Amino acid sequence: MEPLLFESRDLGKTEDFLNRAYTKMQIGGGASAVRTRIARSAAESITVDRLEIGFEMSYDADPLGKICLCEVYTGSIQDHATDGWEDGFRPGDLVSFAPPDRPYAGRVCRSSYSITMFDPALLTRVAGVSRTGNAPVRLLEHRPRSRAAAAQLSRTIAYLGDQALPDPVVQASPLILASLSHLLASSVLATFAHTAMAEEPGRDEPPSTVKRALAYMDSHLDQAISVADIASAAGVTVRALQAAFRRHLDCTPLDQLRRLRLAEVRAELLAADPAERTVAAIAARWGFHHHRRMTAMYRDLYGELPSTTLAR
Repeated sequence: MEPLLFESRDLGKTEDFLNRAYTKMQIGGGASAVRTRIARSAAESITVDRLEIGFEMSYDADPLGKICLCEVYTGSIQDHATDGWEDGFRPGDLVSFAPPDRPYAGRVCRSSYSITMFDPALLTRVAGVSRTGNAPVRLLEHRPRSRAAAAQLSRTIAYLGDQALPDPVVQASPLILASLSHLLASSVLATFAHTAMAEEPGRDEPPSTVKRALAYMDSHLDQAISVADIASAAGVTVRALQAAFRRHLDCTPLDQLRRLRLAEVRAELLAADPAERTVAAIAARWGFHHHRRMTAMYRDLYGELPSTTLAR
């Protein structure tokens, strides 16, 4: 998706844009001194918007249908009400703005802030409870569980909006996009109380669990799979799968998936013509976007740089 930029000093045009970009809503504000700027980075179902509302704007909006996170940089958001609660947000606050299925209303008071949205189903997939028939995962509180968790989520959002989502390499790689979606959802689940937290860890799983999981990984290395997909293929819960991998391989399922994909990277590097292929292009094909991180993992695993392997 191409980056989006909207700027206006017209209240009607601003309302029309907000209706198209978010959900049906009505806004209000003074007839003069209206100033709005919205910049969007997006890929797949993830959007990270940076908004500057240079006037006092009221809003009354329909449900978004998405997880919506709001981080305030300057100014404030006042009298924000949804789902039976009301709160106000100031610089440094990072909150879950409204449940996906609930309307919301409030006032933006000359504020700059970010809005990050994604499909609610992603939380359920990453939490690994969808195959059990349980209800979809929901966030239980709009405020973070801790300052440290909120700070980590803030860094994740900044990385997505500033670096990852605008990158053409990311846009062209389903594996990288899936990894970024997993990163965002995992950060959200670590930051806010949610319904999946009450699940009990799985039972002691035998080595056959790991064998089934590895077989599934081997046949899906070029596809965007999650730890929940792997657990479902192995016939266990995510927590049981993680426990089995820790017990029998001393790593996580995603650690092992990265190793298997690094083996594919190495095979392509050994077969490639250095004049025609690059390390970055081959790595991106297998879902590796962070060149420095991939290089470090590759060197730890194979004892040489990927560029050395390519040059052979």
